[in-house]
Amino acid sequence: MSDRPKVYRVGDVTVTRVTEMVIGGVSPEIYFPGSWDPDFLESNNDSLPAGLIDSNAQLIVTIGTWVVKTPEHTILIDTATGNDKNLPLNPDLANLQLPYLERLKDAGVTPEEVDYVLLTHLHVDHVGWNTKLVDGHWVPTFPNARYVFPLKEQEYYGSTASHNSKNEADFNVFEESVLPVIEAGLAETIGPEGGVFLDRFTFIPTPGHSIGQMSISLRSGGEEALFGADVMHHPFQVLHPEWNSMYCEFEDQARASRRFVLEHIADRPVIYFSTHFPESAAGYVTREGNGFKWSFI
Repeated sequence: MSDRPKVYRVGDVTVTRVTEMVIGGVSPEIYFPGSWDPDFLESNNDSLPAGLIDSNAQLIVTIGTWVVKTPEHTILIDTATGNDKNLPLNPDLANLQLPYLERLKDAGVTPEEVDYVLLTHLHVDHVGWNTKLVDGHWVPTFPNARYVFPLKEQEYYGSTASHNSKNEADFNVFEESVLPVIEAGLAETIGPEGGVFLDRFTFIPTPGHSIGQMSISLRSGGEEALFGADVMHHPFQVLHPEWNSMYCEFEDQARASRRFVLEHIADRPVIYFSTHFPESAAGYVTREGNGFKWSFI
């Protein structure tokens, strides 16, 4: 991957990827429990894009943020994992010390310049940089921003129900990364039906990975993009929409939302901006036979 952030254009809007982490060595058998076909790589070797697996045939995934600049606003879509987080059930992501804010600056953004933080859902690796640790207290990282997220996610993860969910790794996440922005009066919520936001954006319900996850559509100048959240974690799911990741909490809904998104963007000039895909994390979906194919930009 290049160190220089690549800038995409959607009408009069620019979109830049800020990658917090690149993670290799991810076992596909574990990542796609009960679904992984050991013959998949060999049977699809000629048609798969480069960069999806490492030299040991293990998955490569990323965690990051999309920086969206409109003529009026500077917007972040999801805020990755964060530093210093206390995550006893997810030690691999706990107490990180990563230069995320420096990378954000390389993309042309300082924390004070952010007007809106749009959150697709409230899992650990999407909300972490909402806050930072200052003198032992969690404070909003982007002090001038409005933080916007699905109401259903707040109701669920802000209650004890989340501690009994399939995704137990989100224990402590709400308290450290979401509650402080609510208490600071910086939060806004989107109802379960979704809807238009700031004219160019539309929150689209795509639940399943989490209880109230939403994808975010961007339209500008006759062009379109979709920030797909965790509808898909890896390009292999474009070829196999029936494969859920290990992190999908509501499995049947997750499959239905994945199929809905693929049908919506396939063979249309819609840039799909993913959260966890490797390489550029951006690309197009086309139809191939009775299924779909992924191509990176």
